[in-house]
Amino acid sequence: MELAKITRFLPDEEATLKLGESWAASIMPPLVVYLQGDLGAGKTTFTRGLLRGAGYQGAVKSPTYTIVESYPLPRFTLLHHFDLYRFTTPEEWEDAGLDDLFADNCLCLIEWPEQGGSFVPPADLTVTLQHHESGRNCTIEAHTDKGRKSLETWLN
Repeated sequence: MELAKITRFLPDEEATLKLGESWAASIMPPLVVYLQGDLGAGKTTFTRGLLRGAGYQGAVKSPTYTIVESYPLPRFTLLHHFDLYRFTTPEEWEDAGLDDLFADNCLCLIEWPEQGGSFVPPADLTVTLQHHESGRNCTIEAHTDKGRKSLETWLN
């Protein structure tokens, strides 16, 4: 099975926000999305754009210290934005009861998923942001049929 993959150059923060916004209309939860990239690569910026595109009007902050920020949305129940950067062991996923947040109509974005080891659910999609010249490259890759359908719907 051939799965979808795209790469876009994003020259600045505004382009990162707009990419997230444009993808919001075609997202089909439930979906698990890994957000990969170095510190400052734009993972939370991408999430902020996605939330804006999905109709969320409130403040969007990085979940670095809270582990997860949850946002109610008009189109689907919730978007959960996880940041596992501060995990010292994968077992912290289980200790925090994070599995309880995965529901049928939720979108779950997970930064630093490798910190949660095998406790973290597998990704339907991975969004990788890498610094490149004066901006960043964003690669979105599908790993499941559900992820491929979501990505293809956005591209079309």
